[in-house]
Amino acid sequence: MKNNKKAKGLLTEFKKFIMRGNVVDMAVGVIIAGAFGAIVTALVNKIFMPLINLIVYSATGGKGIELITILNGEPYFLEDGTTLNTKCIYIDWGNFIQAVVNFLIIALILFLILKIFTTFRNRLHHKEIEAQEKAAKEKEEQDRIASEEQARVAKLLEEQKEELRLAQLQQTKLLEDIKNILAKK
Repeated sequence: MKNNKKAKGLLTEFKKFIMRGNVVDMAVGVIIAGAFGAIVTALVNKIFMPLINLIVYSATGGKGIELITILNGEPYFLEDGTTLNTKCIYIDWGNFIQAVVNFLIIALILFLILKIFTTFRNRLHHKEIEAQEKAAKEKEEQDRIASEEQARVAKLLEEQKEELRLAQLQQTKLLEDIKNILAKK
């Protein structure tokens, strides 16, 4: 019973892990990278390497060069001309050149993709910063206007208090004058 609950809990946790966005994105990236690698390999093997071989062939005056260096003197192919000799120890320079060309193409394309992505991200980030700065300036302006309004209202209130105090003084003086007049009669 405990093992069954543990297994279900583990399965549930695994499902959550798999369904997280970054894991799915990573899986898509790996699949696309595999497909992209196949495209680059085909491009190098079927287009660039024949051109490189043509250039080498032309540069050597039609003699060409061996892209395979045999180290032990055994023939590369058996007598039938198509089967590789398993006793032959060799360095395959052609495969090395293909791998280097593959790497350079993939590196260049990734560089360009990252450059475009970084530029786009920086533009978005710049726009976000501009929007935040604009909002901050608007808030400052609203605060300044509110502060000026408060100062104006406070000044008005002080003026009204002063007018009220003067009116009270005048009332008090009038009352004293009335008392004095009444007292004289």
